[in-house]
Amino acid sequence: MKRIYMDHSATTPLDPQVLEAMLPYFSEKFGNASSLHSFGLEAKEALEDSREKVAALLGAKAEEIIFTSGGTESDNLALKGIAYKNRDKGKHIITTNFEHPAIMETCRALTKEGFAVTYLPVTADGLVDPAALEAAIRPDTILISVMHANNEIGTIQPIEEIGRIAADKDIYLHTDAVQSVGKIPVDVSALGVDLLSLSAHKLYGPKGVGALYIRRGSRIAAITQGGGHERGLRSGTENIPGIVGLGRAAQLCDERMADDGRRLSSLSERLAGKVLHRVKESWVNGSMKRRLPGSLNFGFKYVEGESLLLFLDSKGIAVSTGSACSSHKLEPSHVLLSLGLSPELCHGSLRITMGRSNTEEEADYVADCIAEAVERFRGISALGRD
Repeated sequence: MKRIYMDHSATTPLDPQVLEAMLPYFSEKFGNASSLHSFGLEAKEALEDSREKVAALLGAKAEEIIFTSGGTESDNLALKGIAYKNRDKGKHIITTNFEHPAIMETCRALTKEGFAVTYLPVTADGLVDPAALEAAIRPDTILISVMHANNEIGTIQPIEEIGRIAADKDIYLHTDAVQSVGKIPVDVSALGVDLLSLSAHKLYGPKGVGALYIRRGSRIAAITQGGGHERGLRSGTENIPGIVGLGRAAQLCDERMADDGRRLSSLSERLAGKVLHRVKESWVNGSMKRRLPGSLNFGFKYVEGESLLLFLDSKGIAVSTGSACSSHKLEPSHVLLSLGLSPELCHGSLRITMGRSNTEEEADYVADCIAEAVERFRGISALGRD
């Protein structure tokens, strides 16, 4: 049975060219980048070369890139680092009510340390209203954190407009861009962000490595202590093979993004059109206009998303019902709840995120299987119909 992978928002397969770039740094080029001999200098050169490649993808300067273990650590460093270093100016943070758990849980932790957090609602299309954000700003607001693209529904936020508001009010702006970097153009200057998180395994790189962009001049504190690596902000011997992989993945994304984006947008339209035409009482959650290429989140009445997922898996198709970080939780998605959906409708969701290897034939097969599954499960559903 052919296996079809359509869960690229959870993780992506390692690009063969990325693996090829990484392999020497597991064996013959194994030096510590802090060592002064030739082995260390070789590792240091690879580290800085990768920093240049990541910076180029973001339109940033190399010295503004800090390597981390991934998106979660980057988010923690951004929020806690800014909060701790700037608490003398205020203790108010603004975010949204449909952020990734790495942001939500960090904000909850900061409230226990005396910080106040405002959680902005989003529209039924899954978008933040910049006017509402501006109205939430207080004299003691020190940080705004709004994700660039949502991990469950793929909607792209108006970060440029939010960036102008933050700059006008002299407030730090962070964006979790884990889902968007490598899929759509991300230029830190155009967005107007001071901090940006990314993760290698979302852009065909290895797991366990990521980066945080920190605009030069930003006041930020380290949240771990040690030997002072990464400008003193992220101590610990650098993961050189992983960082080399991230650098090569960033370079490949820069080269392929336009072509990949056009093809994946076409695949999304094809798949969505077939599913919505064949399955009654179905819809796509979130805006169809402001959406990552290849990203779809379907809603179906009278059927459980988990049942659909398991049926599709039996057909060789890998999808999800929400974010990978929340896939074992029984409660409805906080992202879908934020759109105004009832808990019952939230449980009827299916997230499909396509990538470089997916084809039109696969999209058609997935649409057929979804239609078959919905018809089968609605026939035996305990949810019933009015």
